[in-house]
Amino acid sequence: MQNYITPNFSFAPVIPERASGSRVWDTEGREYIDLAGGIAVNALGHCHPDLVEALTQQAHKMWHISNIYTTRAAQELAQKLVEHTFAEKVFFCNSGAEANEAALKLARKYARDHYGAEKNEIIACVNAFHGRTLFTVSVGGQPKYSQDFAPLPAGINHVPFNDVAALETAISDKTCAVIIEPVQGESGVLPAAVEYLQAARSLCDKYNACLIFDEVQTGMGRTGKLFAYEHSGVLPDIMTSAKALGCGFPIGAMLTTEKIASSFGPGSHGTTFGGNPLACAVGSRAFDIINTPQTLAHVNGQGAKLKQMLTALGAETGVFQTVRGEGLLIGCVLADDYAGKASEITALALAHGLMILVAGSNVVRLAPSLLITDEEIEEGVSKLRSALQEWLQVCGKNG
Repeated sequence: MQNYITPNFSFAPVIPERASGSRVWDTEGREYIDLAGGIAVNALGHCHPDLVEALTQQAHKMWHISNIYTTRAAQELAQKLVEHTFAEKVFFCNSGAEANEAALKLARKYARDHYGAEKNEIIACVNAFHGRTLFTVSVGGQPKYSQDFAPLPAGINHVPFNDVAALETAISDKTCAVIIEPVQGESGVLPAAVEYLQAARSLCDKYNACLIFDEVQTGMGRTGKLFAYEHSGVLPDIMTSAKALGCGFPIGAMLTTEKIASSFGPGSHGTTFGGNPLACAVGSRAFDIINTPQTLAHVNGQGAKLKQMLTALGAETGVFQTVRGEGLLIGCVLADDYAGKASEITALALAHGLMILVAGSNVVRLAPSLLITDEEIEEGVSKLRSALQEWLQVCGKNG
């Protein structure tokens, strides 16, 4: 197939054409087990019938009306998010990057409104990922994504993840926000220590800074709680969500308190498609399915099963030195002998009919459907075993 898309994407050698649940078929009719979940997006698998129904019903009513108006679909989803989180107000947008952009702008605006223009510095973590806009890619602590786009926005400081002392040193009266991922996804599936989140909350209170949790990847049941901050009991001032919020339909959201939200007066920020009725209808139905004791218990049970099987596979093959993560967001850390070769494993796994991800060059990441079955887990791990066995043979021949 001729490629007419810009070369910033390095596409896989297969072209998916249809999908259902945790299975995908390409244009050649080959079948795959999907343990990647569209990078933690397809929380209910592909083409969940209830979501198809919600989308179809809304499509017959209204597609778009502009942000001059609100809609029943947007208000219903916002109400659910407010009733089941710390938040009191919701801003809808189209992606995680947009949600984080809104969160960071709001934190600066709130600080300016209440404490003056000098309070504008943002503290983020080394190896964080918060999106690809110029602002969010600068806040993300990975120079490989930002260095070619200088000059970058100023007033951003990076500290080592999970390092309380470094955070204590960096924060000051000029800090308007501290932004943290409860689990760093792109840099290796690294959970934040409870003590680190508690310290961040305490320091933000001391210096009148907003604590922002980026839950774009961890939210909507992915870690076995509706949102990952619930594991620690630490409440943010602002939180972002996307990915699984729409289960594949583009939507993002920024959640905050009424006091902080008041700094976003009319015209201070906006979006053309945010709160789109189609997206909100899908998100609302997805929320109802995910936010149940049964679904969240299933995530925890299947996450434990998958981690156990991957740990055993690591011991059997010697490829993984540890398996970590929360719920069904899992990272398999490569043994020292195989460091830096995660992409080789994911490429060969695809050839064996398995879709998985990397998280940096040293971690194989899995983020399957929250509804994944025992059979699908076992089949996926079996395919991964076959891929690893072939890969080890190739490594041995080349070594």
